[in-house]
Amino acid sequence: MSSVTVENVSKQYYPPLGSSATRPVSGLVNVSLKIKDGETVSVVGPSGCGKSTLLKVIAGLESADSGRILYDKVDVTNSSPQARGVGMVFQDYALYPSKEGEDNLSYYFEVRKKTEAEKQQRLKEVADLMGIGFDLLMGRQVDTLSGGEKQRVGIARCIVRDPNVFLMDEPISNLDAKLRERTRTEIKRLLKKFGITALYVTHDQQEAIFMGDRIAVMRTGQVVQFGTFDELYYSPVDLFVATLIGTPPMNVLSAEVQGQSLWIEDVEMSLPLAPELVEKLPAGKLRLGVRPEGWLMNQTPTGGISVAVTRVERLFTERAAFLGGQSGRLFVNALVALDFPAEVKQVFLTPDWMQAHFFAADTETAILAPGVPDLF
Repeated sequence: MSSVTVENVSKQYYPPLGSSATRPVSGLVNVSLKIKDGETVSVVGPSGCGKSTLLKVIAGLESADSGRILYDKVDVTNSSPQARGVGMVFQDYALYPSKEGEDNLSYYFEVRKKTEAEKQQRLKEVADLMGIGFDLLMGRQVDTLSGGEKQRVGIARCIVRDPNVFLMDEPISNLDAKLRERTRTEIKRLLKKFGITALYVTHDQQEAIFMGDRIAVMRTGQVVQFGTFDELYYSPVDLFVATLIGTPPMNVLSAEVQGQSLWIEDVEMSLPLAPELVEKLPAGKLRLGVRPEGWLMNQTPTGGISVAVTRVERLFTERAAFLGGQSGRLFVNALVALDFPAEVKQVFLTPDWMQAHFFAADTETAILAPGVPDLF
C-alpha cells in the first residue's frame, strides 16, 4: 500500500461555450492532505463542497490545474488512472449487470492478460477474506443481487486487484439504515485486515467518525480542518466545523463581552464569566458555542437562562437523554440524565465555562476552545 500526499491542489471548472455563466467554478482550492500508509481518512462536508472532485483528482480521473499528487513520494500528478493502481467504489456500484459476480472480479485479470492460475488463486483469496457466503454471490447474476450484496461484490472487485489506494465515494448511501450499518462495519474490517490506505467520502458525519482514523472537513472546495474526531469536536477551527461535528449540533448564541460578564443577546440577560476567561476573551461581540453536554442545569431559579422544556428524547443505548427547549428566540439542546422527570416543564441553564467555545462574530473563526480533555 501507499501513503498519499496532496500538495496545494486546485481545480477549476470552466463554463461551456455559449453558456450564460462567465466565471469558472472552483472545485478545489489549495487543498493539502497527508494520508499515512494504511490509514483511512474520511472526507465529510455538504453537497457540492468538492469531496468527489478530490477523489477524482487523486485517482487521475480529473486533472489538477495546479499542485501535486504523490504516492509514496512518487509524483503521479500526470500519470494515467490505470498507472496509479487505484481501486474505487461508487454509490451506484458500477458493476456489469449482465455478468456474474465472479466475472466482474475476473475482468481485471483478462484485461491485464494474467494467467488462469493467477486469476483463480487471487479470486479464492479474496472470496475467503470477504467472509461467509461470498462464494455464493460469485455465481449469481449481478442484477439478481440486493444492494448490500452488490456493494460487497464492488468492494471485492477493488480488493482483487491489490490496489495502492482505495477510494470510496458514498458507497453505502443507497442502502437502508440496518444494511448500511452492517456494510460499513464490514468495509472497516476489510480495510484494517488488508492495511489499505483509503479515502472515504460521505456527507454523514456519523459515518465519517466511524470509518475514519482522521477526518477532513471540506467547504467550498477547501479543507477547513483535518484531524481526529476529538480534535474536530473539542478544538474546531471555526463555527462551521463546530456545528457540523456533533449530534445534536452545538448551541450557538450571539453574545458580547462586557467587562467580567457576558451579555447573551438572544435572551437579553447577562451571565458572569469565569475569572480565567475574562483575561482571555476580547471585549465586544462574539458567538458563544455550547455543546448539549456543556450546560449546568438546575430546576430552580439560579440566575441561569430560563428554558421552557418542549421535548425529552431518551437515548437508552447511551444511558442519557436530550432535552429540547426554548427561551425567547433561542432553541436549546441539552444532555440530561436518562431518568429526567417527564413532568418538568422548565429548567435553568448556565454554560459550563470550561467546556464553552468562543468564535469571532464576523469571521466565525475560533477565539477560544476547551481542547481535547485529558481523560487519563
